[in-house]
Amino acid sequence: MLLHKLGTWAVVLGLALPVWAAEQPGVISGYVRSASGVPQMGAVVEILGSSVHSFTVFTNGAGFYSAAGLLPGLYSVKVSAPSFLPGLRERVGLRPGAKINVNITLNTLLGAIQLGPIRTTPDDDDWKWTLRSVANRPILRVVNDPTLTAEKQDHEMRGSLSFLAGSAAGGYGSGSDMSTGFTLERSIFSAGRVGFSGNVGYGLGLPAAVLRTAYSHKLPNGSEPSLALTVRRFAPSDPNLHNAALQAFALSVGDDFSVGDVLELKFGSELQTIQFLGHVTAFRPYGTADLHLSPNTVLEYDYATSVPDSRREKGFDTAPADLSEANPRVSMVGFAPKIERAHHQELNLSRRIGKNSVQVAVFSDRVGNTVLTGTGQVTAAGGFLLPDVYSGTFSYAGKTLDSNGLRIVLQRKFSSDLTATLDYGFGGVLDLSKPDVPLQDAQQWIRTQRRQAVAAKFSGIVPHSHTRWITSYRWVSGSALTPVDMFNASAGQSDPFLSLFIRQPIPSMGFLPGHMEAIVDVRNLLAQGYVPVLGKDGQTVYLVQAARSVRGGVSFTF
Repeated sequence: MLLHKLGTWAVVLGLALPVWAAEQPGVISGYVRSASGVPQMGAVVEILGSSVHSFTVFTNGAGFYSAAGLLPGLYSVKVSAPSFLPGLRERVGLRPGAKINVNITLNTLLGAIQLGPIRTTPDDDDWKWTLRSVANRPILRVVNDPTLTAEKQDHEMRGSLSFLAGSAAGGYGSGSDMSTGFTLERSIFSAGRVGFSGNVGYGLGLPAAVLRTAYSHKLPNGSEPSLALTVRRFAPSDPNLHNAALQAFALSVGDDFSVGDVLELKFGSELQTIQFLGHVTAFRPYGTADLHLSPNTVLEYDYATSVPDSRREKGFDTAPADLSEANPRVSMVGFAPKIERAHHQELNLSRRIGKNSVQVAVFSDRVGNTVLTGTGQVTAAGGFLLPDVYSGTFSYAGKTLDSNGLRIVLQRKFSSDLTATLDYGFGGVLDLSKPDVPLQDAQQWIRTQRRQAVAAKFSGIVPHSHTRWITSYRWVSGSALTPVDMFNASAGQSDPFLSLFIRQPIPSMGFLPGHMEAIVDVRNLLAQGYVPVLGKDGQTVYLVQAARSVRGGVSFTF
């Protein structure tokens, strides 16, 4: 009898437990931020589902919301805030007793319809405060009525064409060649983007050219794999090189994705190969891991095997197609090519406090076959340097740089039109331990030295004329052949010594599509940091961190 009663209770419990579990309420919560990562207080969050007609909560001062007591089922999360387009997340599945984190990024109308910038500057995307996951990527559609959906048209095509020329600097670099830069981007298959860009410089002999084509595709989980091919051709004018042409190919693949709501991973690799009086190949992996400790604090680990390419950051219309601006970096020893090989590891902590952002970083660098830049009238006689007629410089093979260092960056956004950045770096550089040595013997006198560097950078937009400008000055505590913290990719990154970059819109002429801009690009205007050495003909030449360069021209964007 007792066993019979126990069996009855077991059957009753077995039938009741699933029903009781199915009725366990769940929670949907998350953060509401703008596209720039600013928390939105007081945003209206509506939870829409089959079990409720409308459940409304509001975000607090940190942009956080929480909707508790929700029955299991499928829900839609709609967010509204003044000055922003509504944000919508559909088909959010809530299991019994579960807690789901749904972050929403709100966009303005301009940010929602923009395809993406043709070019970027280092200030645009240095500190990513908002995790780029599926939960907070930019919205692709706006829903005002459940029966009407306005899909974003993502089949636009944009491009630019620029013409620039340099001013000869009398042995201080900056060849007076002309160059043509171009970019072309088109969005395909709604979530993919294909791009083609490059620069062709016209000097003596055959033109120098850098061409790059890339494809990226955004997947539903928020990751964005990419594939790119960069081709570079350079023809030295030195007769000792028997009219050989340097050809470099770089095939790169990359991807990025988020793990939960705190970790973002970005990784990839590049296969570089050079054909020039021989054949050299190198494999370049890289990767970063960003741990979001809070909405305003990011801890990042960075591993790189090549120096950051400033050409891709500043645009193909800001520099000639020379050896100093594009990877892979190559020099010559005994008429044989030597490719630069680097290993960089960095751990940095970034925090945003109101309008201020601060970063502290420690790093370790090891660079073999370091490529140094020189200026002056030289040839490749002896096979230990590679002249570049297009920039008025030459490449010289240095020794291995093995060092570690520290970086502190402080940035303040005074307004949307003015940003100031202060960068302090301490680390190793290559320098000559003996002055006025012959160029062919300089390598044996190159040593690693400790140096400090302080850089101040200002950038902004002039309100009425819409002039975009960046000016910076980087000071070094002694002579140096390489920059302090040469892998710096933070907001404090800047060219050595005094530099100025200006983009000035020109009123439309009516018959031209798009808009036109005047460009001025000045680097190391005061010709500082030049270390003298003796050329083979007895004349003085210089090894430098960056050669003086003054270039200008026009750019058409359509």
